[in-house]
Amino acid sequence: MDVAQLVEDALHTKAGTTTQRTGGQLSTVYEVQTADGPVIVKVYAPEWRWKQAKEVHVYEMLEPVASGYVPQVLHVGDGVTMLSKLDGVPLSQSAPADWRTTYAQLGELLRRIHSISQPEYGYLTDQILDPLPDNDQYMRRQFAKKLREFAELDGDPELHAKIATHVEQHQHLFADNKSAVLCHNDFHEGNILVDPTTGEVNGFIDVENAIAADPLIDLAKTIQYSAHDDAAKLAGLYDGYGAVPQDRIDLYRLYHSLELWDWFKSTGETTYLDSIAEDMQQLVK
Repeated sequence: MDVAQLVEDALHTKAGTTTQRTGGQLSTVYEVQTADGPVIVKVYAPEWRWKQAKEVHVYEMLEPVASGYVPQVLHVGDGVTMLSKLDGVPLSQSAPADWRTTYAQLGELLRRIHSISQPEYGYLTDQILDPLPDNDQYMRRQFAKKLREFAELDGDPELHAKIATHVEQHQHLFADNKSAVLCHNDFHEGNILVDPTTGEVNGFIDVENAIAADPLIDLAKTIQYSAHDDAAKLAGLYDGYGAVPQDRIDLYRLYHSLELWDWFKSTGETTYLDSIAEDMQQLVK
């Protein structure tokens, strides 16, 4: 496939060097230099075209509230999406001088994302799949599914029982959320691009896991995956986002840990299972 020629035909600009990039599990990803700046080209196999449709749909929803912080969709073709390239390096590979300031920017960006309302709860493609009308039903379904997977994957029965009991005792909190919003659902340091010199946040990528849900489930994933118990990061996140009910955050942190344990175990990755299980033990005390 002549990717440079595809870019020239679609964007009517002169294309130069083409470099295949790493990280494309569901698509082949290229960076093409053009007279108007670098362009990211993603080529999807037929079985993953629904992922292409999802990415385009979510980025287009984000554009009005996060313009400049997300890639711009330049062209959508038959299995090919062209996006503008955001500058910067992943925050996970950077060391900002002031983590609180950087995380305040993340909180503010999450608040923008969560301003996009959704009609129901569920997994997003270019529509909501298996939608449910309220957060209570949605989160009960999600916890039941992940607990079932934990048991099937030979998770510790005692921990399983503790999690199930904890969820039963706290599931009334789900109803405190009254409406669904767009959630990035993977807003961690690996998907945040920053200026490596200043730590200034340039934007975010990877909307593959986006859902329609309680905004606090999104905030909780950022905490569980990246901020964790770092006082400066947590303070900055709340500086930017605002105060939130901690009890629901902790319940969602448990959900994300359970989901992550299931994922690693299902893929045969055992390195982090014990530490994730310990996190869950702490959250159900």
